[in-house]
Amino acid sequence: MLGTNKKSKRDFMKFEVKVSTIYECTLERAFKTPMLCDITKIHTGYGLTPKVTHTTDDENWGQIGSSKKTYVRKSLIQKGGFASMDKILDRIENEYWKIQVDGFQSWMARFHKFVGEWKTTEIKKGKVLIEYQYSLFANKPFFYPLNWIFAKVFWPIYMKRVLNNIKIMAYNKETYLNR
Repeated sequence: MLGTNKKSKRDFMKFEVKVSTIYECTLERAFKTPMLCDITKIHTGYGLTPKVTHTTDDENWGQIGSSKKTYVRKSLIQKGGFASMDKILDRIENEYWKIQVDGFQSWMARFHKFVGEWKTTEIKKGKVLIEYQYSLFANKPFFYPLNWIFAKVFWPIYMKRVLNNIKIMAYNKETYLNR
């Protein structure tokens, strides 16, 4: 029927969360550390989000189009084990990463995918601006208030913890995993 406001099953709500900081390290280190170092030291768990234990099927990780399976420890909302799929959507060397996380095997506050972006801008040698953003996609209107609370209250705290973990790894010059 023409002119109706009915939503299709493909409609969704998008919640954006942005955080930024300055790293005092090389541009390469600020760029590569979040994607090419040990993920278990980055996603260490917090609140509803369980600790990542390992990944599999990640032989080409780091290349556009590559993916990996992510596994987590047991938590209040996760039985533990396989948790989600991560995929690299875009990569511009020393500038930008874009990834998608989906295929969630647990509740995840009724989100169906997350799209993350990591942008690095060298301010001066040894000083890099990090702009970290996640778009969280939900498609169950009944849960939109819960999605909003998760995106506006919990997720920024979690992202700041991730930023700090990555900063520590960058400063410690953690080894890149075969990339």
